[in-house]
Amino acid sequence: MSFASLGLSPFLQKELLRQNYTKPYPIQEAAIPAILRGKDVLGIAQTGSGKTASYALPILMNLDGKTGSKNRHIDALILVPTRELAVQVGDVFKQFGSVLPNRIKSMSVFGGVSINPQMIAMQNVNILVATPGRLLDLVNAKAVHLSAVKMLVLDEADKMLNLGFKKEIDQIFDKLPAKRQNLLFSATLSKDISTINQVLLKDPEVIKIEPETENLDLIKQSAYAVSEERKGPLLRYIIKQNDLQQVLIFTSSVYKADNVADKLRKNGIQAKAIHRRKSQLARTEALQNFKEGRLRVLVATDLLARGIDIEFLPCVINYELPRSPKDYIHRIGRTGRAENPGDAIALISPEEEHHFNVIQKKMKRKVEMIETEQIDLFKK
Repeated sequence: MSFASLGLSPFLQKELLRQNYTKPYPIQEAAIPAILRGKDVLGIAQTGSGKTASYALPILMNLDGKTGSKNRHIDALILVPTRELAVQVGDVFKQFGSVLPNRIKSMSVFGGVSINPQMIAMQNVNILVATPGRLLDLVNAKAVHLSAVKMLVLDEADKMLNLGFKKEIDQIFDKLPAKRQNLLFSATLSKDISTINQVLLKDPEVIKIEPETENLDLIKQSAYAVSEERKGPLLRYIIKQNDLQQVLIFTSSVYKADNVADKLRKNGIQAKAIHRRKSQLARTEALQNFKEGRLRVLVATDLLARGIDIEFLPCVINYELPRSPKDYIHRIGRTGRAENPGDAIALISPEEEHHFNVIQKKMKRKVEMIETEQIDLFKK
């Protein structure tokens, strides 16, 4: 199937080709025609499955030439859980919106930065990508009105509910017009998602894309058995011994991310941590430097990993294991992309061995465990 067969405009098709998108992903094949027809959609698909374009492209088409709302009355609202995702989604709308014959203004808003520039920039915005808290701040300041919204998207709804945004989402729903098109995307179909689906969606087109696992074949996985107190020295040893130049490290807490990055820097390895307590400027700068190869190591928590999408990332290291096997697969799936092999390394303490066995069973992969007691981690 081609993008042309989905009913997209020649302008969008040309831009897709320019960006080397030759054929649609499964979620795009199913969602784009449904959204163009005005249907509500419930899409269950993993992060990285192409779902942003699956709603961005038809929304732009549906609004092209039909954005007649009053100033500060937006036509489409996209709610996302994190600042990084807001920027990422906003970039997609700007990129494709810029090629359409009729001007469609899109904007991303999120907390952690001054609200005043966002309030000023809200002039004549048609498509708004927002985190729930900052959106309510702007609504309460009368910088934006929701009464003319024609299309509502909840992207990564599972994460928004897990992060405790339900109260804010309910407040936003109360301010929206009853007649609108609703699109809900989530990585999982949990009880909470089912409840929102029943309240939000009317006779939806249900699209469920099973997560692909074949890309794990491109990932060389290894694990190191190590005591908790030797994890830091082992991490530095692995990076230096293998001369790793672009490494994404996962920890399970903000504190540990800062601690790991700090110890790496003290040992001569360029590293920075990104997490929710960092300023937006610091997070954006660190991520950009890492993507462009100017930062050797980036230490991240799971939440921030959703804004990290690097096509040729060579190595991922799990300093600590996530609670969910699905999150482990999501973490290592940052590497081994676009037909390029990658390395995924896990540092496993005795307390984590049982959980790592569970993860291996879920992956249906046996990972080689390397003993480290005999390795001199401090030799020059």
